[in-house]
Amino acid sequence: MNVINHIVSMAKSRTTDLAVPPSRHLPHIHTEADLDAGLAALGAIDPRFVAIIAHTGRPPLRRRAHGYAGLAAIIVSQQLSTASAGAIWGRLIAAIDPFEPAAILRARPARLARLGLSGAKIRALKAIARAIAKGEIDLAKLVDVPADTAHAALTVLHGVGPWTADIYLLACLGHADAWPAGDLALQEAARLAFDLPARPTTKEMAPLGDQWRPWRSIAARVLWSYYRLRKGREGAPVQPAKTPVKRGKNGR
Repeated sequence: MNVINHIVSMAKSRTTDLAVPPSRHLPHIHTEADLDAGLAALGAIDPRFVAIIAHTGRPPLRRRAHGYAGLAAIIVSQQLSTASAGAIWGRLIAAIDPFEPAAILRARPARLARLGLSGAKIRALKAIARAIAKGEIDLAKLVDVPADTAHAALTVLHGVGPWTADIYLLACLGHADAWPAGDLALQEAARLAFDLPARPTTKEMAPLGDQWRPWRSIAARVLWSYYRLRKGREGAPVQPAKTPVKRGKNGR
């Protein structure tokens, strides 16, 4: 049996009143209490997670600053070690304070490059800042729409791929149903946890996650913890140090 057939055969209906809230109310994971409620709901959908948590312990909340700074921090840290990402991000927010879209638009590319940003990341940060300045996207409002809709809105932006969008929704906005299907550590954790014949691809992760809606971000948190337990290293994206805390509501 190939991987996709194996996954589909696992995707049984496990819906309960506890697990699925009314459609008019989108669940979010903002607090430790929210996390506990999500873990209980996920366990009701799929009891295998109860057994996994018994081995891993309770997963961390994994919240980050939202708004432009939160999204920028994810982009800056892509394809870098934790140490390198933290150093570049530290220099960036020290040099551009407050770290806002208007400031990035004013900054010369050569200056941003000296702080450690690649050309691709400079173009991405400026394109996102420009979209916010033009009112083409309001990052804060994405908290109030379904995760799939918010994901589509984010990936329209230059430099924001599916993984970046999902991590922003999960960690910065607290969407309970965000699902970073392209995360390699998450894929490997799923293989190990559910005894899959091979590591599922990004495409194959979609039907696997569908059975855990609307609590897929809780499943991701648990599986990242399982990855850390089995591999002895962190699999979840690590937040760069000194990320500014966003206090406003408009994501700017």
